[in-house]
Amino acid sequence: KRMPLTTYRRQGRGGQGIIGSDAKEGDFVEELFIASTHDYMLVFLTSGRMHWLKVYDVPSMARTSKGRAIVNLLEMPADEKICAVVAVRQFDSRFLVTATRGGQIKKTPLEAYSNPRRGGIQATGLAEGDEVVGVAITTGNDEIVLATADGKAIRFKETDVRPMGRTAAGVRGVHLRQGDQVVDMAIVDPGATLLTVCENGYGKRTGFDEYRAQSRGGYGIINIRTTQRNGKVVAVKTVREADELMLITSGGMIVRTGVDELR
Repeated sequence: KRMPLTTYRRQGRGGQGIIGSDAKEGDFVEELFIASTHDYMLVFLTSGRMHWLKVYDVPSMARTSKGRAIVNLLEMPADEKICAVVAVRQFDSRFLVTATRGGQIKKTPLEAYSNPRRGGIQATGLAEGDEVVGVAITTGNDEIVLATADGKAIRFKETDVRPMGRTAAGVRGVHLRQGDQVVDMAIVDPGATLLTVCENGYGKRTGFDEYRAQSRGGYGIINIRTTQRNGKVVAVKTVREADELMLITSGGMIVRTGVDELR
C-alpha cells in the first residue's frame, strides 16, 4: 500500500511508536521507502527476477489497513519473496548493483532494465541456494559497503566490479566465514554516516572514514559486536543528520525518529 508521509508524526527516540500496518498473523512489514507517484517501482525477488510497477498503481490506503496482496499487482509465483524495491524515474547512464546473501556482487547498466515485460525479467544470475539481499542504483564511481549478520563489514570501490549483463552471477564481494551471511548493502556518502541496526532493537551510527577501503573479496573489518544484548545485524543504511528513520518491528509497530538523536 502507499500512504502520505504526513501520516506519521515525529516522535522521540525510544518511543513505542504507532501502528503502521495491521499485519495479519504470520506476516510482517519488510520494506518502507519514499517515492513519487510518477516513479517506477523495480521489484526484485530473492530468486533474482525483477518486476516493474508504477507507483500510482499501488493502492492508497489508511495507516491501519493491511494493504493489497502484491500478487494481485504483479505476475509472480506464490512461493517467491520480495527482497528489494527501488524507485526509478529515469533509466539513464547509472548502474544497478545487486548483492547476494552468499557475498556475490554485480553491477549492470540501469538501461538494461528499461523495457517492462509482463511476468518480469531475470535481473541477475544466482548460484544454487543463494538469494538477493540488496539492490542499489549507483553512478559507476561510488564505494560500496557489504555488512554481514555476524557484525563484519567490507568497503570497496565500485570500479573493482566490471559491468556485466543482466543474467550474469557477478563476482565475490566479501569472503564469508562459516555460518555468516550478507544481510545488507550500503553506498558510501562522505557527508553521511553508516547506521547499523541489530535484531534486538540496538544500533549505532559510525562515520564512513572509520571503514578503510579494501580490495573486493576480503574478509572485512568489525562493524559491530553481535553480543547477546544486540543480536545479529539485520540492516545497514547510509543516513544524514537531517534524515529521519522509520524503524519497523516484526509485529508491525513503527517508530519514526530523527537521525540526529542517535549519536
